[in-house]
Amino acid sequence: MQILVVEDRPRMARLLDRALRREGHTVTLAFDGEQAVDYGRSPDLDVILLDVSLPVTDGFTVLQRLRAERFSTPTIMVTARDSMQDIVRGLDLGADDYLTKPFALDNLLARIRAVSRRRAAIETDRLEFQDLTLDRKTHQIYRLGRTEMLTRIEFALLEKLIRNAGLIVSKDMLVEAGWGLGAGVSDGSLYVFVRALRNKISAKGEPQLLHTIRGVGYSLRRA
Repeated sequence: MQILVVEDRPRMARLLDRALRREGHTVTLAFDGEQAVDYGRSPDLDVILLDVSLPVTDGFTVLQRLRAERFSTPTIMVTARDSMQDIVRGLDLGADDYLTKPFALDNLLARIRAVSRRRAAIETDRLEFQDLTLDRKTHQIYRLGRTEMLTRIEFALLEKLIRNAGLIVSKDMLVEAGWGLGAGVSDGSLYVFVRALRNKISAKGEPQLLHTIRGVGYSLRRA
């Protein structure tokens, strides 16, 4: 699994890094709240281990911001703050679990496995970004009271973009998603499909979500 460890104490961060890597996990470290928000937006993350007492931005605020942006990565608060008020606050903000320090490593590993299983069990047929919803069963999108039907390629492109919302998705990545690895699709052909998709996502007068990053690719984000 890909695990983000947010811990401002270097020694504790290194201990968790080594322990998780021994279990076969890939680990990214963040040492303050703003790093945590940036790294926490990655669609590749499986679990976040989040301390509360962090420089710049505290862990509660980090979690609140990620959940407000609809990032649902399973998150375990790992902190010395053990008051019932703090525990309730963390869970109410969207934490999947709350583990107080000190803790046994086996306990942490078991909790990581548990939240991962829960995530797999609740995988949804709908993907959402802001006020846009993609139904993966019907290939329809819903936005601001409208419903639009997508073609197969439009669906594949939008699914890739939503799963990487807020990030830049390269042209090559979109071509692979829509047509397959090694497909000989020109930039012009890709643009035609993206333009059609953009027109379905945003009707006249509605805020634009699908943006062109010139020379690189496209991004699903607020302007």
